[in-house]
Amino acid sequence: MKIVDKIIRKLGKSNYQIDENFKKNDLIKYLITKFIQLMRGFIFQFLLQKHGGYLFLGKKCQLKFKNKISIGRVVTMGDYVEINALSKKGVSIGNNVSIGKNSIIECTGVIREFGEGLKIGNNVGIAQNAFIQVRGYVEIGSNIMFGPGVSIYSENHTFKELDKLLIEQPTERRGVIIEDNVWVGANVSILDGVIIGEGSIIATGSVVTKSVDKFSIMGGIPAKLIKKR
Repeated sequence: MKIVDKIIRKLGKSNYQIDENFKKNDLIKYLITKFIQLMRGFIFQFLLQKHGGYLFLGKKCQLKFKNKISIGRVVTMGDYVEINALSKKGVSIGNNVSIGKNSIIECTGVIREFGEGLKIGNNVGIAQNAFIQVRGYVEIGSNIMFGPGVSIYSENHTFKELDKLLIEQPTERRGVIIEDNVWVGANVSILDGVIIGEGSIIATGSVVTKSVDKFSIMGGIPAKLIKKR
């Protein structure tokens, strides 16, 4: 177990330590699973635009337009993760980033208008079933926690022209920025044009429609200030 701790720290997680309740047999099974993911990722990473280390890839992941994906030192993608990186600036993922099972990153929905791109910083944990729509530019900082089911939308439909069908009306793309050291709870939706300030916490189930000041705790539909940290 001490050897595994050392390996993990060398991979960049300096304060990481395996729980002492891990039994040896369970640890061996876990390591075998990680080795299989590493071998699967090893095949893919050389097709990426840029890779800086190790890619742990779950079962049946779909990485589309791999030449537009860059990854950092250690990146983990759970089973059935789908990334469509077709966009102007591509998808850049930093060091020590995990993307949970069944998560989707979709940069371009229709080819008449490319998405802008996505940048994810270092030490970011995105739990399962996340959906990140990258029409406008999306930037996710470092040291970020996402609960399960988080959704980000970087495009909005306008609806001012009553003589036109809704589907025919133009869209606007202001993008989304999440600054460093933010905790986003489960099933939160973040809408286009929002900036979430550094050190903020967004409560479970919230819908964030307006930008959030630094060190704020927000909750509700729409999200409102609960208190400052």
